[in-house]
Amino acid sequence: MLLQTGQLLSNAGTQSASIAYPLLVLALTHSAADAGIVAFVRSAAQVLSTLPAGLAADRWPRKQLMISADGVRLAAVAALGAAVLHHSVGLWAIALAAFIEGSGTALFASAQAGALRAVVSSTQLPAAAAAQTGRQAAVLLAGPPLGGALFGVGRALPFLADGASYLASTGSLLAMRTPFQEQRQPDPASAGRRVAEGFRFLWGQPFLRTTALLFGVGNFIGPGVLFSLVVIGRRQGLSAGAVGGLAATFGASVLIGAAVSPLMRQALSPRAVLLLELWSGTAIAAFLVWPTVYVLAACIVPTALVIPSTDSVVHGYRVAMTPDRLLGRSESARSLLSLTISPLGPLMAGLLLEASARAAIALFAAVALALALWGTASPAVRAAPRLEALRST
Repeated sequence: MLLQTGQLLSNAGTQSASIAYPLLVLALTHSAADAGIVAFVRSAAQVLSTLPAGLAADRWPRKQLMISADGVRLAAVAALGAAVLHHSVGLWAIALAAFIEGSGTALFASAQAGALRAVVSSTQLPAAAAAQTGRQAAVLLAGPPLGGALFGVGRALPFLADGASYLASTGSLLAMRTPFQEQRQPDPASAGRRVAEGFRFLWGQPFLRTTALLFGVGNFIGPGVLFSLVVIGRRQGLSAGAVGGLAATFGASVLIGAAVSPLMRQALSPRAVLLLELWSGTAIAAFLVWPTVYVLAACIVPTALVIPSTDSVVHGYRVAMTPDRLLGRSESARSLLSLTISPLGPLMAGLLLEASARAAIALFAAVALALALWGTASPAVRAAPRLEALRST
């Protein structure tokens, strides 16, 4: 419970600030491109940090790494909040805070997978992954409206609240006594060889390799569409709080999806669950016909409903089947594949939104269709393991 509380508090602040970054840049520069650059920097920091974070998670105590990550992020957002209060913030300072926070998030996430494995039995990992996604959905539901509302009261408040959440997360982690890793022997291999070992394990599992690539490209779409939702909403006259409320429909839908995830896992094969998410992503094409922010918000609901079931299949299976000594490196390899293209989503959205909202969403709709066709034709997805295979390990 304490681990879940720590993750929930950490994610709550992050989601509250995620909408505040573009709102702050738009308020200062009135440029969607500048806002896209900051979102790109924040995501790129996670990509660049993921391999070192994975090495660290397999070498040093994971709990201490998670606490350190919270401390680094607390310092970054608190400094940004103070700069905003003193009216001395520029684009470079916002980008720097975003980069530091993104790097800390990568470190926290790499250690978090081992923490989950330490406190949950392998047979319960699919359910735990779905529950984890549900808690994140609650954060997604509350975070954006809270961030938008706080920003409306004072531009510094979302960042100061983000810092408070990291402080509370650190407190919950300090209260835990369970170690987040098995006993380890020192590995004399070089850093490069240890990183390569994690890649080899992941690449040797067709299902894990394919899903990492599929959802890696999918991570280009999600952040780009949510960023577009913020910019389009503001351009169509919505307040910061109203934009946050629309973004929260995604979190509300994920929360509902988490509630029905056990039924979906029982009724559908892993392949059917994966294909549901991939094909539902093409719904954003409706915006090309009815280009309003409300239609765009409605279009992301089908995907959000399926995400918890997909996470339970993919994440639960991956964590259960990976040896503990490789978990950090395998997760970092998967994150690198999954997140490398992610920063380009907001960046491309910001650039295209300068010309046309339809052009930005058309790009994401085309990528979503390509992914759905790829997943449908993939032999690895067709042969996706049943959850019974996980329980037998």
